[in-house]
Order: sequence, then structure tokens, then C-alpha cells
Amino acid sequence: MINVAPTLFWLDLCLVGIGAYLVKQVLNKNPSYPPGPRGWPLIGNIQDIPQIKPWLTFAEWGKKYGAISHVKVMGQHIIVLNSVKSTIAMLDKKGTIYSDRPVLPMSGELVGWKHSLGLLPYGDRFRQYRKNIHQIMGSRAALNVYHLIEEIETRRFLKRVFSNPEQLQAHIRHTAGAIILRISHGYEVKENDDPFIDLADSAMDHFSRSTVPGAFIVDTMPFLANVPEWFPGAGFKRLARECRQTLKELVDLPYKFVKDQMDAGIAPMSFTSNLLEGRILSAEEDHVVKWSAASLYAAGAEATVSTVYSLFLAMTLFPDVQKKAQAEIDAVVGTDRLPAFADRNSLPYIEALVTEILRWNVVGPTPIPHRVTEDDIHEGYLIPKGSLIITNI
Repeated sequence: MINVAPTLFWLDLCLVGIGAYLVKQVLNKNPSYPPGPRGWPLIGNIQDIPQIKPWLTFAEWGKKYGAISHVKVMGQHIIVLNSVKSTIAMLDKKGTIYSDRPVLPMSGELVGWKHSLGLLPYGDRFRQYRKNIHQIMGSRAALNVYHLIEEIETRRFLKRVFSNPEQLQAHIRHTAGAIILRISHGYEVKENDDPFIDLADSAMDHFSRSTVPGAFIVDTMPFLANVPEWFPGAGFKRLARECRQTLKELVDLPYKFVKDQMDAGIAPMSFTSNLLEGRILSAEEDHVVKWSAASLYAAGAEATVSTVYSLFLAMTLFPDVQKKAQAEIDAVVGTDRLPAFADRNSLPYIEALVTEILRWNVVGPTPIPHRVTEDDIHEGYLIPKGSLIITNI
């Protein structure tokens, strides 16, 4: 006769264990990660991360999983925010732990953009950059001193467009660079083939290429940053060296221009000259001023170009809007002069049009990610320390 008692004993023990586990899971109050697409063992959601127009995929996640979604790629937690409310609640109201930036091996470490405000880790240097920029141009009143510069360069832009309309994109880039270089370094660009404009265009092109997700293997395997240039597959090292030299020139040469002008007593007012005036700087302070100015230029030039491109596109696609805008300008300004900043408060349709352009064709749908510096519980979800925070609003 078969003795089934031991079998029943072990079966009962297994059932008790399973029951205890299920009860623990039900009663467990530990928060879970936000919802998101299911990943694979080890590699996680690497196949779910979009390489082209990621904001569209992230928007679909928002519809499916809610305002906060989560994926994990090769051990790296990524949180995607698809609502303004969640973005403000986390990045603004909890800014002390959400203001850090990730380490980007290619663009940040190898090329050197880690010194710019956009990739700077949160800390004393980051706060000093922000303080410098806010001090010089942190309010509408502070910006008023630069209105004349913008009006002069805009008139020059219009002359170029009338003379050579087929080069519209080049004119827009030239004008954006001219305005921001006057503001940041007091430098007046040449009409054609300006070395600083060409340098800036090259550096910003390098930045765009070096920050494309998945474009360089070193961003996935950071240890490859230490291999020599001759190593098979290390072509990214040679590219990084070339990009780094261009970036160095972009940062150093306009800064040297301002210092030389100040030594000669002929420096016009600018963001940089205001920060240097009457000061003897330490090496750290010199670094902060130089890179604050470079960060201002890098951010301002690209954003302006993209927005003006969108304006011309919108006026082409929506001629009725263009007619309404022109009618308001004609009614308020007349036909014998161009609009000026002094007319701004009297042009509500133009103001709304500019705001709508910024909303309609966002300059950076998915900006550089933030990184959380400690575990956080938000709306009942666990946001682990070190997570990358991507906004998609």
C-alpha cells in the first residue's frame, strides 16, 4: 500500500507558501513603478525605445498608460511625463531632486558639452550659471535694453530677404546668430561668411548629431570611451575629437573677443561684459562666465531659428491667418514704418500668433532628460534614484 501522507504534507506546505506569498503581495504597501510596456529579461524595453520622432511614441504611451509611464533599458529606469501637471509637480515643485542631468558619454564627456547649462549636473556651478543668466536677462524689464539690437538686425534681415529670397533659411540662421552674439558677446557679425556664425553652425550641428539616441555605441557601452582611436569600431573617438575642437573654439574665441575689447576700452554692453566688468576672476569664476555666455548662445540661436522657420511655414499653410496679422499691423502701425517693440501691447493678435507658433511646432518636443538624485514616491509610484525623466508636453 502506497503511503501518500508525505506527498500530501509537501503539497500542503507548498499551498501554504503560495498563499502566504499572495497575501503578502496583497497587503504589501511598497509602491510599484509607473505602468508601461512590458520588457524582456536583461535587455528590458530596448526594443520599445523609438529612434525616430520619439515624442509620437511617448504620446501613445500617455494615452495607454496615463500621464506617467515607465520603461527600463539595460538596467536604466526611464520615466516619461505626458502632462503639464505631472511635469510641474515633479521638475518644478521637487526641483531639488529632479534637476540633475544624465551623463551622456558621447556629447557630454567626449565632445565636452557637459560644461554647458543643458548638460550640467545640478549643483553650485549649475546654480551660478542660472543666477548669471537671470541677473542679466531674467525679466522683461531686463530684456528691454536689447530691443534696439533686435530691431536693427531684423531690418537687416528683411533687406537680405528682399535681395535674395531663395536663401531664406540662410538669412534666418545668420540673423538669429547675429542677434544672440550681439547680446551674449557684443559682437557685430559680418554681412557674409562670418567666422563666428560658421563656427556656431558647425558646433550646433555636432551637438545635434552627438545627442541622437542610439547613434553611438559608446552611449550604450560607456566603457568604450577609454579605447584608443585606432581600435576597431572606435571611429566615434575621432569624430568626438573634431567636435571637441570646434566646441572649444566656439566657447573660447568670442570670450577672448570680449576681453580684448574691454582691454581696449571699446567693448559694447553685452551679457559677458556685464559679468566681467570691474571683477578679477578666479579660474572657476572665469569658467562659469565663459560657459554661461556660450550656453546662452547655444540655446538662443537654435531655438530662434526653429521658431522663425515655423512662422514662415505657418504663414504659407494658413494665408487667412497671415491676412489677419497683416491687417492688425496696418491698423496699428500703419504702412510707413515697420513694427517695433513699443507697439507690442497694441498688437494682441500678433502676440497670440507668436504664442501659437511656439505651441504648434514645439522647438524641442523631448528636451534633454533630467535625472532624479534620490528615490521618490509620486502619486503612489516609485521613481527610483538615477531614473531619467523625459518630458513630452
